[in-house]
Amino acid sequence: MTIAIVGAGLGGLTLARVLHVNGIDAVVYEREPSRDARGQGGMLDIHSGQRALREAGLIDRFYAIARGEGQDMRLLEPDGTLLLQEDTPEDAPLLRPEVDRADLRDLLLDSLPDDAVRWGHAYESADDGVLRFADGRTATYDLLVGADGANSRVRALLTDARPAHIGQHVVEIGIPDIDRTHPDLAAMVGRGNYWVLGDGRSLAAQRNGDGRVRIGLNFYNTDEDWFATSGIPFDDPAAARARLIELFADWDTRFTALIAACDDTVQPRSLTSLPVGLTWPSRPDVTLVGDAAHLMPPVGEGANMALLDGALLGLALAAHPDDRAAAVAEYEREMFERTSAAARMSADMQELLMSPDAAARMLTFFQPG
Repeated sequence: MTIAIVGAGLGGLTLARVLHVNGIDAVVYEREPSRDARGQGGMLDIHSGQRALREAGLIDRFYAIARGEGQDMRLLEPDGTLLLQEDTPEDAPLLRPEVDRADLRDLLLDSLPDDAVRWGHAYESADDGVLRFADGRTATYDLLVGADGANSRVRALLTDARPAHIGQHVVEIGIPDIDRTHPDLAAMVGRGNYWVLGDGRSLAAQRNGDGRVRIGLNFYNTDEDWFATSGIPFDDPAAARARLIELFADWDTRFTALIAACDDTVQPRSLTSLPVGLTWPSRPDVTLVGDAAHLMPPVGEGANMALLDGALLGLALAAHPDDRAAAVAEYEREMFERTSAAARMSADMQELLMSPDAAARMLTFFQPG
C-alpha cells in the first residue's frame, strides 16, 4: 500500500512514525521548503496525546523535552486581583506538561527516515491515485491522508465543510529573554501560564522553553472584519503596541507594561473552527487527521487530537494491512466520536471565555464547588 501524507504537522508526522514503527512505509509531502522555513508557534499542553507518543515509541524522549513547570497557572482579573495561583511541585507527575511545538515537531521529524519527508511539495489536487503538486510534479498513492491543517485542500475530497469565524481575534506579541531584559515582569508571569480575563478581552501570557514569553491579546464577540476597524496599524510595530495599550487602558498598569515590553513581532490571527460533529462518508482512498478533520477553538485539545489521530490511524492500518477500507472506516468511527466530544468541550470553553463574567466562571471551572 502506497500511503501519501499531505502536511508535516503533528498529526501527519505521528502517523508516519507509527507506520514506520510497524514496518509500513509512508511519504510526507510538505509545502514548506525546509523544516526551519517558518516558526512553529508556542507551547502545547500535551495530556491525552501522550498515548500517541507511547504508541510511537517516543514517550521517554518527549519527557526529556517537556516542561513540568509549564503546568503552573495564575488567573487574574483586569484590576489586578489574583484569583488563583497553582505552582507545580518539582516531583509532580507530567500529567499535562507544556512543550514547545517546534521541539515536539523536531522530535517527530528526527524519528523518521531521512527520505520520509519531501519538502517543497505544495499540494494542488488529487484523483485516481495521482497526487499533483503546484510545480507540476506528481506522485502516486493508494491512500491519501490530508494532514494539511485548518485550511486543508485535501478536505474538499470528502466534504464541502469550511471553517467559519468564531467571533474571536488574537494579536500575538512577545518578550524575548524576559528573565534578563525584564526580570520584574518575568517574576509576575511565573513559569507557566498567566491569564487575565475580562469583559470581551483577555491576556494570555505563556513562558516558552527558549526564555521568550508569548502573549496573546484576545478580543471576543468580534465581527469577521474586526481587524480592519480596530485601528491597530500592523505595519508599524511601535504604533501597534501603542494602540494595543489604548485598548487595554482600563486594565491594571502591570498588564499594559507587558504589552509595552514586547518586541516588534506583532501577528494578527482571526480564529475559525469547523462544525462540531463533522463527519463524511468513508472512502478507502482518502481520509483526514488533525485540524483538517476537526478544527476547533484553541483551548488545549487540538494538538492532542492530532497526535491521537495520527497514532490511531497508523495502528488501524497496521492491524488491517490487506484491507485499507476497513482500516480507514475503523479509524474514522473512533475519531468522529472522540473529536466530537473534544470539539463540544472546546466550544463550551470558548463560550466561557466570551462571557462577561469569564474570570469568575474560569475560577469555578478550576475550583468546582
